Amino acid sequence: MKAWEHALIGPEATFRNALESIDATGAGIALVVDADRRLLGALSDGDLRRALIRGAGLEDKAIGAANPNPICADHGQDRAATLAVLRAHSLRQLPIIDVDRRVVGLVTAADFLDIPVRTNPVVIMAGGKGERLAELTRDTPKPMLRVGSKPILDTIVSNLAGQGFRKFWLAVNYKADQIESHFGDGSDLDLDIRYLREAKPLGTCGALALMPRPDEPFVVTNGDVLAKADYSHVLDSHLQSDALATVVVRDYQMQVPFGVVNANGARVTRIDEKPTQSYTISAGVYVLSPPVLDLIPKDAFYDMPALIADMISRGLPVRLQRAEGYWMDIGRPPDYAQANADFGAVFEG
Repeated sequence: MKAWEHALIGPEATFRNALESIDATGAGIALVVDADRRLLGALSDGDLRRALIRGAGLEDKAIGAANPNPICADHGQDRAATLAVLRAHSLRQLPIIDVDRRVVGLVTAADFLDIPVRTNPVVIMAGGKGERLAELTRDTPKPMLRVGSKPILDTIVSNLAGQGFRKFWLAVNYKADQIESHFGDGSDLDLDIRYLREAKPLGTCGALALMPRPDEPFVVTNGDVLAKADYSHVLDSHLQSDALATVVVRDYQMQVPFGVVNANGARVTRIDEKPTQSYTISAGVYVLSPPVLDLIPKDAFYDMPALIADMISRGLPVRLQRAEGYWMDIGRPPDYAQANADFGAVFEG
């Protein structure tokens, strides 16, 4: 929420001060903090009413009625996770604190109804053939395969539109006519949808060379990734950094189906039975700043890992951002089957 700092009151503040703070913000809560903004307690309008009914005076110290351990959101937590906390605890407001318990923000349930329009473009890579899906993509481009009640690309676009994004570029090649006839110019969806038409396959990044240079950072996502991602949070974090590229990552675990033998020469030191290995993988979502476009060759096959490697070799800043929540890269038939099984609960539940 805007002007959330007005919700902050000191430990010497009175009930009158707390009421004035709550009235000024309309957030229904006052946060008692020390001189370093460390959270000492939270005081809702309900807490105030109950204290006054019990006989507290307007000039009494408000901290006496404050909850010293209110539920809080962590700084850096994405929008979806914050909303989940609000819902789980039936809260109307949620302080945001950093690792030192300093208050760095305040969100209310109303904030999730007021979604600002984002002027940053979104590029969706939707030109691949999806060869690993064999017969499924013989007559249909992979992004147009139906998962649940609608095509994959419909879900991706609607998720982004629901977060305020309005400008889209769809990179198309294989059976592009199906995608273009389905979305058109986006006016039916109150969106601006345009196309990067690849005359030949250009990889997961090459089509960006076809895009007019934007004035601000833009989101890039693969057209076969279904995710409950908070793209606005990723974009805002990128804007607050000095990076030219942000790579969204997630943890991926694989279990070895055998006992793994550890040895020192011929001497067995340990056997780990079916261990699980954890890796940090790319989630297929990126934020790029406009200067990055100068590194992408024109009319050439070019993948995103090559771009990131080129940036690193040049000493250009590339940051990662970890994403939580549902994620499915629909690359193989089992992935497609699992996405269909998950869809109702994840995207319609």
